[in-house]
Amino acid sequence: MPRILHTMIRVGNLDRSIEFYTKVLGMRLLRREDYPDGKFTLAFVGYQDESEGAVIELTYNWGVDHYEMGNAFGHIAIAVPDAKAACDEIRARGGKVIREAGPMKHGTTVIAFVEDPDGYKIELIERP
Repeated sequence: MPRILHTMIRVGNLDRSIEFYTKVLGMRLLRREDYPDGKFTLAFVGYQDESEGAVIELTYNWGVDHYEMGNAFGHIAIAVPDAKAACDEIRARGGKVIREAGPMKHGTTVIAFVEDPDGYKIELIERP
């Protein structure tokens, strides 16, 4: 049966991104591999093993320290039991909260947004 394996994002500093996704968001580094012939490194992070759920692929192209944010990509979404508590924990770990927890516009679902070191938006969706 088909399923989503991962979402790939390009990052300007792989160690900084791994630290954010593992220490600030609480994911695990699942694997990391250098590709010297292609001059890039891939790191996979997630809450579950790749065999159990979708993960995020962090792609670092050697020598590229930043990317221009396009306007087509939206955000990554993570389910959390308490969006306000998650924001407090993320902030305490050095993360950047860009929208505090509260009901979404035109709805009642409680959401918040944080931003990773490269400027990617991560939506926290409260699912008690």
